[in-house]
Amino acid sequence: MVSTSADSRTRPWRGVMVATALPFREDRSVDHGAYAAHVARLVADGCDGVVPNGSLGEYQTLTDQERAQVLETAVEAAGAGSRVMAGVAAYGSAESRRWAEQAAGAGAGSVLLLPPNAYRADADAVRAHYAEVAEVGLPVVAYNNPHDTRTDLTPDLLSRLYADGSIVAVKEFSGDVRRAYEIAELAPGLDLLIGADDVLLELAVAGAVGWIAGYPNALPESCVALYRAAVARDLDVALPLYRALHPLLRWDSKTEFVQAIKLSMDLAGSHGGGCRPPRSALTPEQHAAVTRATEQALAAGLR
Repeated sequence: MVSTSADSRTRPWRGVMVATALPFREDRSVDHGAYAAHVARLVADGCDGVVPNGSLGEYQTLTDQERAQVLETAVEAAGAGSRVMAGVAAYGSAESRRWAEQAAGAGAGSVLLLPPNAYRADADAVRAHYAEVAEVGLPVVAYNNPHDTRTDLTPDLLSRLYADGSIVAVKEFSGDVRRAYEIAELAPGLDLLIGADDVLLELAVAGAVGWIAGYPNALPESCVALYRAAVARDLDVALPLYRALHPLLRWDSKTEFVQAIKLSMDLAGSHGGGCRPPRSALTPEQHAAVTRATEQALAAGLR
């Protein structure tokens, strides 16, 4: 258990930063009370912080008022604004900058920023986009997700963004663990953060210093234990945990990751619930697979 009263880390984007799922009521309105309780529980269970308004938080479906309130709720519930990395993705650079300004005003410690995601941007456009948001003054973590954005933050481009002074870290979600070594060679001061749950061990061994994580929403204590052992390269602890959790962790890289993680949350005793359209319910086969893997993890004592 950790205190929620302070966060003394000088680089608060490091460690286990949970990309939080967002609970809705039956009418699909945001349940801010349940969200606050969820954030507080994650911090109490050993997570270093939270990342509201990411894809797992279904930010694309939120109104501006809802999105702003979600961040404010996260900052208050986390006990220290430095524990909060605000998702500031938007179609326009000016809009992302406005969300970063709102995050700064709310007291967040850092922001997570996708590249331009309405089209396949070239390197100059990507650099201008990150420079615009970096001017706000909060540390910017780049989010490389070429599968969904069609823009690949290659190691070379990341090195230029880092040299520009626009980013402090990258959430690497390409799935190509070989990139960790090239990023370290080209931008040795850039922090590598694990961006996909199912390559956690590989990237931790390669030098990652943080995890922007999905499955700690459902099993925070075991996921934190896995991360701590992995970055310490204690394979006697990390490898059995990784094998036990991997049937769940791999859902983080599937299209249905939000629904899967929310279902696991429900099964583990926290409020996951449904999603807003256009995300639909899991198929019966998917529901059964997630249920089976979650119940196996719980029966093995994972929490």
